[in-house]
Amino acid sequence: MADIIEMKMPSPGESITEVEVAQLLVQNGDVVELDQPIAEIDSDKATLELNAEAAGKIEFLVGEGDTVEIGQVVCKIDTSVKPEKKPDAPKAEAPKEESKAVKSETPKAQPAAADVDVKATPVAKAIMSDNGVSGAKIKGSGEGGKILKSDVELYLAGGFNTANELSGWGGNRDERREKMSSLRRKIAERLVSVKNETAMLTTFNEVDMSYVMDLRKKYKDAFREKHGVNLGFMSFFTKAVTEALHHYPAVNGYIDGQEVVFHDYADIGIAVSSPKGLMVPVLRNAEQMSLAEIEGGIKELAIKARDGKLSIDEMTGGTFTITNGGVFGSMLSTPIINPPQSAILGMHNIVERPVAVNGEVKIRPIMYVALSYDHRIIDGKESVSFLYKVKEMIENPAWMLFGGKEPEKVLLGL
Repeated sequence: MADIIEMKMPSPGESITEVEVAQLLVQNGDVVELDQPIAEIDSDKATLELNAEAAGKIEFLVGEGDTVEIGQVVCKIDTSVKPEKKPDAPKAEAPKEESKAVKSETPKAQPAAADVDVKATPVAKAIMSDNGVSGAKIKGSGEGGKILKSDVELYLAGGFNTANELSGWGGNRDERREKMSSLRRKIAERLVSVKNETAMLTTFNEVDMSYVMDLRKKYKDAFREKHGVNLGFMSFFTKAVTEALHHYPAVNGYIDGQEVVFHDYADIGIAVSSPKGLMVPVLRNAEQMSLAEIEGGIKELAIKARDGKLSIDEMTGGTFTITNGGVFGSMLSTPIINPPQSAILGMHNIVERPVAVNGEVKIRPIMYVALSYDHRIIDGKESVSFLYKVKEMIENPAWMLFGGKEPEKVLLGL
């Protein structure tokens, strides 16, 4: 007798009432194992996997793109049908000696069948054959469109007077429509609401990355050998941010109705790229972390984001966010606040620029940084001072050991 288990959609987190089936990972009638991923679901916060609650034959009651309420039955599993045991892998046999009749040389690649009727000189055909080039990609300049040796050589040299180069990327007049995922729709709503509901401004500064780059170059191998992670720029900025937040607590707070909520801790959201788009997992109590712990935490979260393993808890509750558009080549941008936070720091690419140093023009690696903030809670003086404090600590990393203050002043009690 069949023993049927009904799988209901579990709640991925508080305040989430429905999700969307992004992809079915198995088909109706497949026999699945316990805890095997059977579907990917999109909530308004993250993309998560749905795992089989039992082993057996599966029957879906929903399809891809369907919106499913929390607690709704999504599939049935017939546990009377058991998964087949996978046979043991056959033992590898000793390789047999090749027959003497088999030639040791690999035969040369033959020209494509489509090239047999191409109008080309014998020399041009030989060059195309040797280089694996199809005659359809080359526009002949000879009589009647015949491909000459010079045409092939020009194509191989990257010339632009060939049919392939002049045709661009070959777009057509077709259009296609794709339904926005639940996550993308929620991101769109949140971005618009931020612009409408906050008094968002952005302030900018530039950071001389010389000292950090020299420090990283000098100690990166020893750092990786001791801590097992690479030393990147993000850990320096995260550490500088947590110290600056201590000096300017309003940047670490948010408005809740008629009140301002301040945090005595720094949960830093780190924007990371994933196949589903930009995700912002959170480093808890980053103010207590060393550079190695920050790098390890970022690496772990980035791997989870890449593999779609981030939980809702790992993506909620941040007090401040850092985003690094520089990894994609961005020179300058105005990042949008991640609500309910009140500020976000944008990092950008590092470019060698001429700057004045003690009255002389020097070439230095410069990064532009941007702080977008909610002017309702953060005054202009606080925002500019916060960003300048981050700049000071990046240009003088030793300051991070003294709470963002100059070591000499700490020593003198000033």
